[in-house]
Amino acid sequence: MDLKYTRKNVYKEADGNELKKIYDFAEGYKAFLDSSKTERDAAVTAKKLAEENGFKPFSFSEKLKAGDKRYFINRHKNVFLISVGTEDVSKDGVRIMVAHVDSPRLDLKPNPMFEDSGLCYLKTHYYGGIKKYQWTAMPLALHGVVMLPGGEKKEVCVGEDESDPVFYITDILPHLGAEQSAKTLGKAIDGESLNAVIGGLPAVGEDDNEAVKTAVLKLLNKKYGITEVDLQCSELCFVPAGKARDVGFDASLISAYGHDDKVCAYPEMRAIFESNSPHTVVAVFADKEEVGSDGTTGMQSKVISDVIETIAASFGANPIEVRYNSKCISADVTAGFDPAYASVFEKRNTTFVHCGAAVSKYTGARGKSSTNDADAEFMGWIRDIFDGNGVYWQTGELGAVDAGGGGTVAKFIANLGIDTVDVGVPVLSMHAPYELISKADVYSLYKACLAFCK
Repeated sequence: MDLKYTRKNVYKEADGNELKKIYDFAEGYKAFLDSSKTERDAAVTAKKLAEENGFKPFSFSEKLKAGDKRYFINRHKNVFLISVGTEDVSKDGVRIMVAHVDSPRLDLKPNPMFEDSGLCYLKTHYYGGIKKYQWTAMPLALHGVVMLPGGEKKEVCVGEDESDPVFYITDILPHLGAEQSAKTLGKAIDGESLNAVIGGLPAVGEDDNEAVKTAVLKLLNKKYGITEVDLQCSELCFVPAGKARDVGFDASLISAYGHDDKVCAYPEMRAIFESNSPHTVVAVFADKEEVGSDGTTGMQSKVISDVIETIAASFGANPIEVRYNSKCISADVTAGFDPAYASVFEKRNTTFVHCGAAVSKYTGARGKSSTNDADAEFMGWIRDIFDGNGVYWQTGELGAVDAGGGGTVAKFIANLGIDTVDVGVPVLSMHAPYELISKADVYSLYKACLAFCK
């Protein structure tokens, strides 16, 4: 028996066979990232993978039975995967795993297009917590949908293929940037200046002062049938262009857009596909976490309760009893210790890259505000599950007590009377256009999700 707690480095502990599994799992994860830049993209990918793994569409009027595998796509942006087990849901409840698939980005404003000084731009409204200066002077891709009159939907994705053009937000040159440099980082770039360059070639024969804008609209109309007013009925956003990439000579880490929180969604999905659990398992990929989880596709909506009630009704069970006997992993990322910014961490109570799945008893800010705080009994249950299945895991907080903090969807699930704890992956440069995670940690979370399902 070890009397002292020692955090273990997964790479140091792994043999050659385990190391191969870690690296192989990462390849599937990178492919998922590349096809799932937005929550809409992630829903399309999840549906495809679910159908390949024998899942069929879910109906709230259906009477489910043991062995059924179902998927439900809520308004194109919120995914539920349901695997019905043989255990009595009245006593056993439901094993719930929740991650979110929205990430910080730049949404288009309702009237975004304008021309100035020979360039055409799209105005943006940033979504989620970003450092605005990080989004300038880098290649961007445009993702989303536009609704045309009569209900026709046009899918838009420009900037991801190597033959595509990309988009760009300018920054001032250092030679003229003395005034900008004197400002704080938070003030150096104004939100209203995050305007992406989308064109510079004027329309032939146009003499007005918006000839470039006219030319761009003609291109959009030719390709998509879009007019400017149609942009008012769209969901379009700019995200960093390009694919997930290995980092380091040893390729032990991954840099990509959207680790927060697809690094948790993918292990959940793989676990529910592969677990063959006797328990009824529900995996949820939520939207709107980055802006408070409100709306029809966020975790504050009633949809999760509706799914549980449908499961309960299928077996003549009391939905309240099912909820109170259910257990949940709120799978979201946490801040990994970064030695370059050590002052905002408390080193004994933080998580480190390469050291496994990160268990956070509570999140929130400062005095534990706005958080779920898992009780000791549930923490003990999780420990036994993980230790009994060879899961590498660690505990930690999101930074030093007075440094700030952050939240997850855990509190919304706990508010339903469901035991919930945060289990995720440590991330460096969280909410940056390109974040950094360890392959060992995403694989550890996958093993943690498998153990939880079993």
